[in-house]
Amino acid sequence: MDCNIYHGRRIYDLAREIYPICRSITGSGVLQTFEIMNEYIRESGYSIMTASVSSGTEVFDWTVPPEWKITEGFIEDESGKRIIDFHEHNLHIMGYSAPVDKWCSLDELKSCIYTEKSQREVIPYVTSYYKERYGFCMSQDMLDSLTDGRYHMYIDSELFQGNLTYGETVIPGETDQEIFFSTYVCHPSMANDNCSGPALAAELIRYAASVKRKYTYRFIFIPETIGAVTYIHKNLDHMKKHIYAGFNLSCVGDDHDYSIVRSISGDTIADQVLLNVLKTRERYTDYPFIKRASDERQYNAPGVALPVVGFCRSKYGEYPQYHTSADDLDYISAEGFSGSYDVMTRCIEALENDAVYKVTVLCEPQLGKRGGGKLYPTISQKGTYGRAQVLCDILAFSDGRRSLIQISDAIGVPVREMLADIDVLLDCGLLKEADQDKTAGQEDM
Repeated sequence: MDCNIYHGRRIYDLAREIYPICRSITGSGVLQTFEIMNEYIRESGYSIMTASVSSGTEVFDWTVPPEWKITEGFIEDESGKRIIDFHEHNLHIMGYSAPVDKWCSLDELKSCIYTEKSQREVIPYVTSYYKERYGFCMSQDMLDSLTDGRYHMYIDSELFQGNLTYGETVIPGETDQEIFFSTYVCHPSMANDNCSGPALAAELIRYAASVKRKYTYRFIFIPETIGAVTYIHKNLDHMKKHIYAGFNLSCVGDDHDYSIVRSISGDTIADQVLLNVLKTRERYTDYPFIKRASDERQYNAPGVALPVVGFCRSKYGEYPQYHTSADDLDYISAEGFSGSYDVMTRCIEALENDAVYKVTVLCEPQLGKRGGGKLYPTISQKGTYGRAQVLCDILAFSDGRRSLIQISDAIGVPVREMLADIDVLLDCGLLKEADQDKTAGQEDM
């Protein structure tokens, strides 16, 4: 079995397990999700540690909202037939709805119902986090089928002074410089736009825990926007000092194009490494920062300015199933997750092995006299160079200024395929890491 499809199936199974949970920016759904994920990553030796911030806490220009709890919600007609039911699909209740228990006319009912008119068969995802109201969501076809009469609107919910809870896993490395992963746990039953990010991050925790690490790895699981603002408010000094490269994971479970949403500068090490890996894919889309909409916008905000990019398959807002009931378990796949896992683990591998190298001889080195004649063919004939050309290209660009990732871009060879060649050139004494130099010049060769 292909290694990546094995991981893709594991990730899909976790996404399927957390899919039914009604999550929001606060509440028990987030805690329930963490419980399931902790069981999943238990074998790694790490866990998701939670922290809580009280409702009403000021975080920069924002305020942590009340906690929301929902038990039940439905609309029924005069015969007692339920038109919609929260327990059939949790998107039927507008997120953060206040409680209601009221009989009303069809006209009044319609004023509280949200549909997606351009997609008549789907239930839309609608929220009202910062203004108290109640509402219901259904398909346009269902709304059009309602007849005159009286209807019972019922939502058993509660808004109260509670907590916003987020999760965090830190896997230490040889240095305190960090590779940072952020994803959100605040949406109800949508598979790609919510379940996919946490599920992929959980498998990446298992991966990071299993490899030799130069960097420390930090994974955070937060409610989107307010969670990122809250986390930054608590940790900005640490983040600015320690984050070397960061990735915001969103909508990573489908099998369409890969996507990068660049940082505001567009050229951080996170931009460089993700683009380097994506260039090996058949299909990817390079979005500038102006197309941001997830938490990469918080991490790149003025005064924050962290080296964080967004990574997606189909970018949020760019596929028709987005924020509707059509974003279900059929839209994501093990194959889609397999690809996302491969991209992220290749980014980790490239970052862990990235270094600046410098050739140790002046002018072009003679490969034929090194490595027992295995580095360069002793007979010169068209088509006999193969690997030797890659070795020559690596040496040509190892000027003490370019990183391994930049050399990979320049010669068009993936970092993973260069690693064995780098080892050979180091063993032959033709390369050394640039930071070993006593001076920046060539005089000490």
